Amino acid sequence: MIKDPDNYIKDFISAGADYVSVHQEEVVHLHRTITRIKELGAKAGVVINPATPVETLSDILEFVDFVLVMSVNPGFGGQKFIEAAVGKIKRLSEIRDERKLSFLIEVDGGIGIDPQNIKMVADAGCDMFVAGSSIFKQDNVSAATTELKNLISQ
Repeated sequence: MIKDPDNYIKDFISAGADYVSVHQEEVVHLHRTITRIKELGAKAGVVINPATPVETLSDILEFVDFVLVMSVNPGFGGQKFIEAAVGKIKRLSEIRDERKLSFLIEVDGGIGIDPQNIKMVADAGCDMFVAGSSIFKQDNVSAATTELKNLISQ
């Protein structure tokens, strides 16, 4: 999460980013920002923090390629998973089905601290998973990654 993300979008995409997401809470004109990301050739996503209701995304969902649900408060790795994220993912999945939209649902935060977290969010309708500390703080990164993948596919 960064302040004034509009100032960095072009640089991120020029550096090779294929997916660029912005926190709804940090963007003044969200539709304009999403449109700009797409114009520059990247997939555009919107991020919501744990305290932000899914309903605040209603008018932007048809324009985004993905929605990132934060399951921790942004700031540092290794935080405890906030279970309210599961309900948000379920609601986004329902909205996607009801409105026949195609955005992907992503989750970030506390995924691997408890192995059941990744299973819960997968079952709720999550398509993409961000696992930082649960992978990179392990002695065997490959084994940790495989373990999380196996939990998703159960």
